[in-house]
Amino acid sequence: MQHNMMSWKKGLAALCLLAITGLTGCDQKTDAVAQNVGYDGLSPNTPLRVDPQTRTVTMLVQVNGRFLTDDTRHGIVYKGGSNSQKSLFIGYATPKALYDALKQIHATPGDNMTMDNKETTHVAGSKLAISVTWAGAAKAYSFDDVIVDSNGRKPDMRFGGNLTAAEEKKTGCLLCLDSCPVGIISNAVYTYGAVEKRGEVKFTGNAALLPPDGTLATVSFNVME
Repeated sequence: MQHNMMSWKKGLAALCLLAITGLTGCDQKTDAVAQNVGYDGLSPNTPLRVDPQTRTVTMLVQVNGRFLTDDTRHGIVYKGGSNSQKSLFIGYATPKALYDALKQIHATPGDNMTMDNKETTHVAGSKLAISVTWAGAAKAYSFDDVIVDSNGRKPDMRFGGNLTAAEEKKTGCLLCLDSCPVGIISNAVYTYGAVEKRGEVKFTGNAALLPPDGTLATVSFNVME
């Protein structure tokens, strides 16, 4: 009887350890954030770097592995926004912080998108060259290298602005893959609804190139003359 009781206690302890281990694995990315883990001099507490000389803003992001296979219209969304799990990259800067940083490098917001004209209007604003890199990457890759457009078209990324809408909607949208009245940056090649409503194009992350789910990376935005 005593042997059976000891075996039962050992079994219970093993199950508890397994449960704790499982939870730790599930929460690995959350723990990394809590420990303020960073990359390239940036961290969750300091997610942006502004270089006025080169007119470049660099932001800390995290790869969301779901969209290496699934398609999405969301390129980068702030981790605290309602759309944070819908994007290829989860960003650590708020929409306002990114907006202000782009203004510091003299980017001009288009502010031409509204909820009424969104499906017929291409986003305006300063044109941005965007690159992505991570630990172990061979180089900094252009955004069109890491994003697969099913039509084979290269993005035309613009500083759309939209700060008022971004703060009202609280979606956290930092970079959208079609023209957007809420995202701080978006793609002028397609109008709003091209992805989810009209099915004109699909976007996925380049699984042959991008690192695994949870990898920290940096995205740099450079104002093009």
